[in-house]
Amino acid sequence: MMASSAQIMPAGVKQFTVSSWRDGLDQTRDDFVAEEVPVALVFNGISHAVMMATPSDLEDFALGFALTEGLLASPQELYGVDQQDVPNGIELNLQVSSACEWRLKERRRTLAGRTGCGLCGTDSLSEVRRSLHPVKKCHISAHALIRAEADLRHWQCVQQMTGATHAAAWVDPDGKILSVREDVGRHNALDKLIGHLVRHRARPDAGFLLITSRASFEMVQKAVVFGAGVLAAVSAPTALAIEVATAHNLALAGYVRGQDFVAYSYPERFSAQVSESTDKEEIEHGHR
Repeated sequence: MMASSAQIMPAGVKQFTVSSWRDGLDQTRDDFVAEEVPVALVFNGISHAVMMATPSDLEDFALGFALTEGLLASPQELYGVDQQDVPNGIELNLQVSSACEWRLKERRRTLAGRTGCGLCGTDSLSEVRRSLHPVKKCHISAHALIRAEADLRHWQCVQQMTGATHAAAWVDPDGKILSVREDVGRHNALDKLIGHLVRHRARPDAGFLLITSRASFEMVQKAVVFGAGVLAAVSAPTALAIEVATAHNLALAGYVRGQDFVAYSYPERFSAQVSESTDKEEIEHGHR
């Protein structure tokens, strides 16, 4: 969906004048393109990672990344985030506890993240599959999955304008979308969402995660770190993702499209109707 120049440009979008060929005709028009910039994460002055990301919701991203990568043991270890524009990109300077700084020095690594990255530069095989606690069992209905997937496109304003971003959504048990984050990187979108949910003290057992990408191993592991009981994806999972989901009590669904989906772990948890009332922490300001 193209936006008119009179509309307010959302964060992470730039406008270009382009030439396009349609039906043999050359046309000049305005086009909208997703931004992709290097974002450096610096912990107490120690440069840890450089990720290619969409420059929006970066405070959420900093917290979500630090938690899901195991650098922060809890959100209380993050004291503040300062964002600074630098000549080659953006620096996120995180002020963290001494315990976090010690962990960072123990795991010191150099990372050049790409939008299609997998394990984000981990330098040891022992760090790939981390020891994590199983998540709390969660049931949702098939109707909730179908409703959320159908509504998700209406929340993806950057994707509708540019066609270049992924989204991660937080959905209540009835299938109502409460919050969405977008990014050119699927991992980044989920980190942004998790950071947002943690900052607003959302209960991991009060909803489920829906992502617009494949369910890779790392996406599953990030969902487990957050504590979500269900992860649903519009595309396929990997074999390792299924193994990790099963081992950590996570219900995993893939190919959530239209009226269909495939349950890859704990299929019985998708057929039951949710009967217990749930305290729905609606974080509506997460909708941009």
